[in-house]
Amino acid sequence: MPTFHNCDNVTRRDFIKAGALGSGLTLAAYLRMTHAQEARPARPRSAIFVFLGGGPTHIDTFDMKPDAPADIRGEFRPIATNVPGIQICEHLPNLARCADKYTILRGVSHTLAGHELGTLYMNAGSRPIPSLLYPGYGAVVSRELPGARDLPHFVAIPNTPQRAGYLGVRYAPLQTNATPVAGMPFNVRGISLADGLTVEQFERRHRLLSEVDDTFRGVETSSRLVDGLDQFAQQAYAMISSPRARQAFDITRERPEVARPFGVHRFGQSCLLAVRLIEAGVRFATVTFGGWDSHAGNFRAARETLLPPFDQGLAALFNTLAAKGLLETTSVCVTGEFGRTPRINARAGRDHWPRNFSVLMGGGGMRGGQVLGASDAQAMGPAGAPFTPEQVAASFYHSLGIDCRREYHTPSGRPVMIVREGTHIPGLFA
Repeated sequence: MPTFHNCDNVTRRDFIKAGALGSGLTLAAYLRMTHAQEARPARPRSAIFVFLGGGPTHIDTFDMKPDAPADIRGEFRPIATNVPGIQICEHLPNLARCADKYTILRGVSHTLAGHELGTLYMNAGSRPIPSLLYPGYGAVVSRELPGARDLPHFVAIPNTPQRAGYLGVRYAPLQTNATPVAGMPFNVRGISLADGLTVEQFERRHRLLSEVDDTFRGVETSSRLVDGLDQFAQQAYAMISSPRARQAFDITRERPEVARPFGVHRFGQSCLLAVRLIEAGVRFATVTFGGWDSHAGNFRAARETLLPPFDQGLAALFNTLAAKGLLETTSVCVTGEFGRTPRINARAGRDHWPRNFSVLMGGGGMRGGQVLGASDAQAMGPAGAPFTPEQVAASFYHSLGIDCRREYHTPSGRPVMIVREGTHIPGLFA
């Protein structure tokens, strides 16, 4: 239900309550009530970024063209969603039932057809250039929205192409380097701290230090033993060793009725872990799900190994965030580096196609249950003005309350805006 504010920022609901002053509610009681409401801290904003490495096929998922020729429309058929007028692929039934919780952006477009450059572009929102590595979303969020000291701020499940870039290592992700397994406590000990150093290696170094005789254990010796482990890696170790962090990483602590909709596959369990981390107070989590580079056997791979876990895990993510009261404060973005060619090749596959693809966005104050943008009749390109990666980035940051035009400075002193070009998409917000 929307909340309406008067000019003095008093909500209509509170104004009605104040009207009861004449019928038994004293002014002192009302002031106590409003003070209690004001004292209750608002939940901080956070984000989940789902990256579909390889480039998912837009025409076989969220931008279907059933009236196109057979060598374009492919084998799959559209189905209705729970939002009248919106259709998506028949192999996404769970996402069809919760389409009111996300927006489909169609006609997203860029010109970088290589995996590496396209990945950098879609994970940072600024077109990559040789002279500068832009920070990914998680690094920016970690800097702008610092979280609790006993929790990591940026967790990647199992890894992420997002880097800290010119912001420096303190904003780099903690990578789990593995995906959770259903029914088993997730082992956080394999998480990378810095330069590939794991928790086990860090603990072995400290045990070795404790075994060295005090006579020979000087500052220089200690420095050699923990070479490469700076203050930020030590802070990272303290974070993931805290009781709250260990509980958040332990997916077996989730109630069965909450965990069950995610399925037992690794993508679903990764989505479950991301939700648990956000609920615990982690500000930014990424889930990477690769295998979408379907140059051959596109339809078989999509039908048998890609779409079923994607559909189940992502739908459970949206539904569980909503059920836990977290969706309004958690921004979700789902994208690959580009789409696939509308025309099917000789190997029953689709090739790289950055000219037109789809992105899902939801939560964080973004409207659900709508399609923004459009593609032409054969999904070859945008119908009208395209959405750029910069616009996607600006919108994502806007949902988090981050000014994407803010300037940072590189180590050399060069001023750089978070997003070089583009403004947020107005229709995305209520």
